[in-house]
Amino acid sequence: MRRIFSFVLFCAATLSATIFGSVRGIIHDPQHRPVQGAMVMLKAKSSDWSANTYTDANGEFNFNAVALGEYSAVVANPGFNQVIQSVVVQSGTQPVLHFQLSVAVTDETVNVSAAATNVAPSDSATPITLVNRADVARTPGAARTNSLAIITNYVPGAYLTHDQLHVRGGHQVSWLVDGVPVPNTNIASNVGPQFDPKDIDYMEIQRGSYDADYGDRTYGVFNVVPRTGFERNNEAELVASLGNFYQTNDQLSLGSHTQRFAYYASVNANRSNLGLETPVAQVIHDAESGYGGFGSLIFNANPSNQLRLVSSLRRDFYQVPNTPEQQAADISDGEHEADAFVNFSWVHTFNSKALLTVSPFYHYNRAKFDGGPNDSPISTIDDHASNYAGGQVNLNATFGRNNLQAGIYGFAQHDNQLFGLVFNDQSNPNFRDRELVSGSLQSFFLDDKFKLTHWLTLMAGIRPTYFSSSISENAISPRFGAALTVPRLHWVFRAFYGHYYQAPPLITASGPLLQFVSSQSLGFIPLHGERDEEHQFGVSIPFRGWSIDADNFKTLAHNFFDHNNVANSNIFFPLTIDEAVIRGWELTLRSPRIAHRAQVHLAYSNQIAQAQGAINGGLTDFSPPAGLFLLDHDQRHTLNVGADIDLPGRSYASTNVSYASGFTNGDPPPDHLPQHTTFDLSLGKDFGERFAASVNALNLANRHLLTDNSVTFGGFHWNNPREIYVEVRYRFHF
Repeated sequence: MRRIFSFVLFCAATLSATIFGSVRGIIHDPQHRPVQGAMVMLKAKSSDWSANTYTDANGEFNFNAVALGEYSAVVANPGFNQVIQSVVVQSGTQPVLHFQLSVAVTDETVNVSAAATNVAPSDSATPITLVNRADVARTPGAARTNSLAIITNYVPGAYLTHDQLHVRGGHQVSWLVDGVPVPNTNIASNVGPQFDPKDIDYMEIQRGSYDADYGDRTYGVFNVVPRTGFERNNEAELVASLGNFYQTNDQLSLGSHTQRFAYYASVNANRSNLGLETPVAQVIHDAESGYGGFGSLIFNANPSNQLRLVSSLRRDFYQVPNTPEQQAADISDGEHEADAFVNFSWVHTFNSKALLTVSPFYHYNRAKFDGGPNDSPISTIDDHASNYAGGQVNLNATFGRNNLQAGIYGFAQHDNQLFGLVFNDQSNPNFRDRELVSGSLQSFFLDDKFKLTHWLTLMAGIRPTYFSSSISENAISPRFGAALTVPRLHWVFRAFYGHYYQAPPLITASGPLLQFVSSQSLGFIPLHGERDEEHQFGVSIPFRGWSIDADNFKTLAHNFFDHNNVANSNIFFPLTIDEAVIRGWELTLRSPRIAHRAQVHLAYSNQIAQAQGAINGGLTDFSPPAGLFLLDHDQRHTLNVGADIDLPGRSYASTNVSYASGFTNGDPPPDHLPQHTTFDLSLGKDFGERFAASVNALNLANRHLLTDNSVTFGGFHWNNPREIYVEVRYRFHF
């Protein structure tokens, strides 16, 4: 244990991913000569954040440590017209802008160039979806506290089934806040997200082809830039809603900034009588409630040093929904969840070519399932709490044609689980078992992007990982990629090949629980980490402000993580299957503002999720069929199409149509449940600068049918019935 925490302290003192990129460029005069001493201002589109610099003798400029998001770059120089260009910064990228100045005439003009708008990064092999706080506010249902619509509506192959988020056919994803990972090795232990979507400024969703510094969660990386206070000047906002099923989602937030300091804080509360997916068409015993808080502090000590602090706290309660028979039997099961994290980052800029980010962190997570006293034949309690303490360091250096990322990431973990069974049928003696388990994970990463020419970037990285708990494992994960830019068209073709290692949960079955498992003629095999191999290629196409992205991927998983539950509960025994093969095509589309009023988005996935082989880890209470078989969350086609339209009178309409072809319907036969389509609508209006209101309708047609027959909370699952709620926003100064 001393060795583990020595490693943690080392991480905190020295320290994988980041929210930062850089913006570089060159400025020429009409004769294509470099312009020295031109002033360049980089201005955030969604806040008051800005930075200034001047070009050097070669006409070049650089902004380092730029948080991901949307910006405007403005160039001003005496004797020339002012020029403005838009640019999107993604984490770990270095967009390069080129400005061609024109000589000013009598009346000064401003030239607006869209050359960099919606242009895919030419130094990344990763397909990325970027959403912002305006998307959260306007997308129907996305601003609700426990909503994941901002992911499922915009990310291809992302959907909810048995109350869990799945992306690209898998379970495990990484959440990063301010570029710092929020570690969680437990599979499907929590239902709700870790923080309120209203606290998001930007979210960058990566789908495979990760650089070595982005870790090993194969199926998705959600990198969140929270609100910071730079978007406010001593301003507060109150958000309140009220709708059917007695639902409400409320938040009070405030923030402000100076040139050196910014802060943002919020508190929220929510409740509804419609929480989890229901096992029957009726909504019975399905209330949920929760509250939380969020805070962000940024302090610019000097031009070379920035300090960032992010903290969050959430508590949620879910009733486990009943069937009419269970309700008549007075079944009353519930799930209590808690989550808290604090991340601190020191961002140090050595010079225009070197950036260091040091980030210690702490994360606490708890999921407690309480079986009711009338459960038959068994009432179960499962109280599982995890503590994580660790850190990461990321050093980014640019030299010559190379962009180098290097660093370490690690944490110590301590789990405390109480598991109990009460046999109301007297078939076995009651028992309670407490497990205290510790473990650790350490990774080193090295990643380089080499710009062979201005149109071709080669990428290579490696990530060795060491995991230690009841078992110890080592993994070395190499990654290779390339991005080729077609001149003039700015099409970017990309290709990737890489490996990932995902460490197993610490706690499985042991002690009295293992004895009970054995008494039921079941078996338990120790869990080992999932090892994945990914192949991916794709293309990003910008066209007159439109952004089109298509990609093809294939993931080969060994020791594929899945889970099996205890009765109608959220108590999951993790298990692993010999092999899984997940492959698919994806397409995303995003438009500019059409006629300055409308913007459309599309996310489509054609995906097959299959497995083969035996259960080689965890609870072996069943034997899979021979050969390839469909995983229970296989769904061939998913499509989301939406639009955001500005209407006269400072009003708007936002829509989303979601189509899904249906999950598997048991095996055998390997067919699928019926397809289903839902239509969501939001209508809103601003009344002056302070007051806004909207009406939101989810599943407006009230299509209500069985979507998933895998057994978790309450048994089978139906999609939610129609929900209608009114939301009001009031902004004020303090």
